[in-house]
Amino acid sequence: MITAKLTGAVDREHDDSDYHIDARTSLTERTLRTLKHGDAFAVLDAYGDLGVELGTPEGIYFRDMRFLSRMKLICSGQRPLLLSSVIHDDNSALSIDLTNADIEPPGRPPFARNTIAISRTKFLWNAASYERIALRNYDALERLVSIELLFDADFVDLFEVRGMPRAKRGRITIKRTAADAIQYVYDGLDGVQRRTTLTFAPMPKRLDLHRAVFERVLEAGERSTILVTASFDESDEPDPPVSFHSAYRAKRKASRSDTENIATIESSNPLFDELMCRSTADIYTLSTRAGEELYPYAGIPWYNTVFGRDGIITAMMMLWIDPAIARGVLLHLAETQATHHDPGSDAQPGKILHERRSCEMAQLGEIPFRRYYGTVDATPLFVMLAGLYFERTGDVGTLQKIWLNVKAALEWCDVFGDRDGDGFVEYLRETPNGLANQGWKDSHDSVFHADGSQATGPIALVEVQAYVFGAKRQAAKLAQHFGETAMAERLSQAADDLQARFQSAFWCEDIGTYALALDGDKRPCKVVTSNAGHSLFTGIATLASARKVVASLMRRTSFSGWGIRTVAHNEARHNPMSYHNGSVWPHDNALIALGFDRYGFKAESAALFEAIFEAVGYQQDRRLPELFCGFTRRSGRGPIAYPVACSPQAWAAVSPFAFLGACLGVSIEHAAERVRFIKPTLPSFLNEVVVRRIVVGNSRLDVRVARHGTDVSVNITGRVGNAQAIIVT
Repeated sequence: MITAKLTGAVDREHDDSDYHIDARTSLTERTLRTLKHGDAFAVLDAYGDLGVELGTPEGIYFRDMRFLSRMKLICSGQRPLLLSSVIHDDNSALSIDLTNADIEPPGRPPFARNTIAISRTKFLWNAASYERIALRNYDALERLVSIELLFDADFVDLFEVRGMPRAKRGRITIKRTAADAIQYVYDGLDGVQRRTTLTFAPMPKRLDLHRAVFERVLEAGERSTILVTASFDESDEPDPPVSFHSAYRAKRKASRSDTENIATIESSNPLFDELMCRSTADIYTLSTRAGEELYPYAGIPWYNTVFGRDGIITAMMMLWIDPAIARGVLLHLAETQATHHDPGSDAQPGKILHERRSCEMAQLGEIPFRRYYGTVDATPLFVMLAGLYFERTGDVGTLQKIWLNVKAALEWCDVFGDRDGDGFVEYLRETPNGLANQGWKDSHDSVFHADGSQATGPIALVEVQAYVFGAKRQAAKLAQHFGETAMAERLSQAADDLQARFQSAFWCEDIGTYALALDGDKRPCKVVTSNAGHSLFTGIATLASARKVVASLMRRTSFSGWGIRTVAHNEARHNPMSYHNGSVWPHDNALIALGFDRYGFKAESAALFEAIFEAVGYQQDRRLPELFCGFTRRSGRGPIAYPVACSPQAWAAVSPFAFLGACLGVSIEHAAERVRFIKPTLPSFLNEVVVRRIVVGNSRLDVRVARHGTDVSVNITGRVGNAQAIIVT
C-alpha cells in the first residue's frame, strides 16, 4: 500500500493555498469500477459494493458530494465469491457475477459453494442509482437464501474525500419514509437540504436504518429478483425515479442518440478496436447534457464537472470525429465567461472558466471553485477552438452567437493577460486561495529554473504564447469571414509580431529547445519539458527550432519508452512519480504528436502513437488513464501506474483519436467540401484503418487507409454528397 502523501495539484507541506489529493490509499491497489450519468458518478469495488474498506473514495456522488457511502451485499452471512465484474462496452452498466461461499445454515442442511448464482446489474440514470440482484438455485434441492444489504450515507464533500479537513459539517437525520423506503437527510451549512432515498422491491423481511434483509426459499432451478433504487436530490420537489427497466431502456437509447452522428473507426488490429470502443464510450459517458448540448466533464473520481481547459482540448481532439462536442463546449464556456473583475475567483472580463463546483464547500466559499477562473490558457484556447470549429463545420449560427465572446476573450489576452505590455500573456493569482500555477501543469512546483529554484510571477508559459498565436491566427480568419477586415489584418500582424518576439525570448540554444517559461524578471526557465512540444501544435515555432525540439523530446532523457515525460529525467525537479514533473500524460503526447505532424515529422508522430498504444495492453478495460509514472520502459513490464489518476478521464480518452488524426494528417475543410490526408502514415501496429461517416458539410465519406510496404493508400469506399478526399504527398 502507498501511504505517502501524493499530490494532485499541490503538496500542502509546501503551499497551503492549493488543492492536492491526499492519497493514503492507491486507486490502483484495488480493482475499481466507475459509472456516470449527468452530475452523478459511482466508484465501486469489483463486487459492486462500496464503502467496504474505510478511507477510500468509493461511493456514489452527486454534484460533488457523496450521497451513498456504503452498500455491501452479504449472502447467508458471508460475502459472496466473485466470478466476474464487467463494465458494458458502452459504459451503460456494470454486471457482476457472484456465487455463494460454503454455507452451513442453522437447522438446515449445509450447501456447497457455487450453488446459488447471484447476478448484479447496476447503473446510474437521472440522479438515481438502479440495481437488480438476480438469484438462481442450481441445486437439486430447495435452498433458503438470505440476502443482506448494509448501507449508509455520510454526505461528505468531495474535497473532504480528497483530504481537506473541515471544522464543521451539517446534520444528518435518518428516517423510514415508507414500509419499503429509508431516507437520509443532510441539512447543510449552506442552507441546502440534500437527500438520499433508498427503496426496495419486494418488501424486505427486515428493514432498519442501515440494513435490509431478504429471505427466499428457492426451489431447484428457481429464480428470484431484488430491486434497489437510490435517488439523490437537492430540490423541494424532486422527480421520482422510474422503474429499473424503464431507466435502463432510456439510458441505452440516450447513449445511442449521443453517438449516432459520429465517425466510426475499425482496423486490422483487434486491440486497437477495443481501445477505440472504450475511448468512445468513455468520452460520451463523461459528456453531460446541458439543454441540447454536450459538455465533456474532465474525469472520475476527482473532476466530474466542467473544466474549461479540459473541455476545450477534448473538443479539439474530437473535432474531426464529432464536432458536436466542440459546439457544446463553446456555447457553455461563452455562457459562463467572466464579465467583471472578481479577485476572489481570479476573474476578469472576457476570461474563460477554469472550474465549476456545486458542493457545500464551494457554496460556502471554503474553496474558491464555485465558479473559478484561475487558468491562463483556457481563454486563448477558447478562441482557437472557435476558429477550428468554424473551419471544420461552417456553422455560422453558432459563431454568430459567440462572436462577441470571442472578441472579449481576445481583449482579455491583450489587456488582463498582458498587464506589463511586453506582448506575452502571463498569470499571477489574485487570491491567496487560488492556484499558484495556472497552466495545465498547475502543481505548486511545476514551473522552475534549471537549478530547481521555483519561478516567481508573473509567469509567461511557453505553451500559452503558442495558444495565443493560434488564437489570433484563427480569429483573423473569423474576422475576415464576418467582414471585419481591419480586425483581421490587425490580428494577423499581431500573430506575426508575437511569433518573432517568442522566438527571441523563449528559444534557448544551449538546451536545444524553448524555455518552459519566463519568470517575473523575464528570465527564461531553461528546463527541457514537454510544454515546448505545444509550440509545434499551433505552429508558432520556426522550422529550424522545431527540428531541434523534436530531437530533444525524442531523446531518452525525455522519451521514456511509453511516451514523452513532462520533465526530462536529467532536470533538477524530475520525479517520475510526480503529477507534473516527470510523468507521462496521453493527452500531452497527443498534442505533441499533432505538432510533429504539422511540421512533417510523421515517423516521430507514429512512434509516440505506438508507445502510448503499447501501454494500453497493460491497462484495465483497455482504458488510457489520466497519466502514468515516467519510469524508463523495461522489457516485459508495463508502465507504472500513478496512484490517484482519474480513469476514465476525458482528454486521455480522446487521445487515440488525435494520434490517429496526426498519423493520417487529416484536415477537413468545410468550405471546400474535402478531406485532405497530408502525407498519411500508419503506425506499425496498424495495416488498415476504415473510417466511416466522416461528415463534410452535407456530405459523408467512408475511407479505407491501407499500408503497402512503406506506402499508404487512401480509398473512398462510400460517399453521400459531393465531398472529396485528397492525398497530399
